[in-house]
Amino acid sequence: MRIESLKQLTLARFREFVREPEAVFWTFVFPLLLAGGLAIAFRDKAPAQAIIATVSAPAGDSAAASLVAALVKAATDTNASLTSRVIPADSINEVLRTGTAALVVVPLAGGEVEYRFDATRPEARSARQIADDVLQRARGRTDVLPVRDVTISERGSRYIDFFVPGLLAMNIMGSSIWSLAFAIVTQRNRKLLKRLAATPMSRMEYLLSFVLSRLIFLGLEIAVLLGFGVWVLDVPIRGSLLLLVLVAFIGAAAFGAIGLLVSSRARTVEGVSGLTNFVMLPMWIFSGVFFSASNFPAVIQPVVQALPLTALVNGLRAVMLQGAGIGAVLPQLGVLLMYLVICLTVALRVFRRQ
Repeated sequence: MRIESLKQLTLARFREFVREPEAVFWTFVFPLLLAGGLAIAFRDKAPAQAIIATVSAPAGDSAAASLVAALVKAATDTNASLTSRVIPADSINEVLRTGTAALVVVPLAGGEVEYRFDATRPEARSARQIADDVLQRARGRTDVLPVRDVTISERGSRYIDFFVPGLLAMNIMGSSIWSLAFAIVTQRNRKLLKRLAATPMSRMEYLLSFVLSRLIFLGLEIAVLLGFGVWVLDVPIRGSLLLLVLVAFIGAAAFGAIGLLVSSRARTVEGVSGLTNFVMLPMWIFSGVFFSASNFPAVIQPVVQALPLTALVNGLRAVMLQGAGIGAVLPQLGVLLMYLVICLTVALRVFRRQ
């Protein structure tokens, strides 16, 4: 492998990228828009009130009427944690089906109460607890244990703090696989690879030029996204910035190798598009970008933790939010290096020029 040949091929990849405004937008601008949008959606604000609908009490049932009145009175309090409205009995299913209320309270004969809600919705379970507490107090229940609430707001505990490392990892995966795979297949379609085969260029030089060009742009991606996160969104970086960059670079190299493997035999843009979606879609779902990967059942956790995007997300979050050192992220680095070595080796063996 000749250094000068590799240098010129890498510069060619660099020029191809910067001359595509669409690629620049999706790599640098779109992640900032996504992070900014989520920061607005999950900005610091008071918790949403529980929306509770109460069926109007039957005529002449004073016990049921007192329960309805207790909920309505609780909703008028200055610091009320619920919003209550009275609905007719024939609109219960419509209210639940349309989601206009998280909980429907149905007063029954004899002073009993029936709660109707979707147990899979967290806001519905919260509304049920709030409504039950109000009604039990209305019937004379007293708390035997005095309590007090202390609210804590700490950098690193917000959703946007959790999301930014995942967004960085997702952007690294997407830009590495898509940019490499589509560029190679496009050159194969245009017969450029066949022409390059007539030059002294080796297969190793050609493929490594793509990986090196990705690493160059990765430095800009990290600077832009992390700079936006730290200066605009106040996202903390508690660990070593050098270690954070190292994890990101190894992740980019691993996904670059995956992109080379995906495109090593594909002949059409449609074909490589299907392959890249097949590779990336499971990782979008299972790797914990938008929520913790530990939410999945224990039986599939070995598979989830073996995914390269899971390793990259966990490594970036550990360094940024927990201040982890090199020893703590060695398992994640090991997974990424394994994908890098295996995928690059296989890609070199099966790569086809035409």
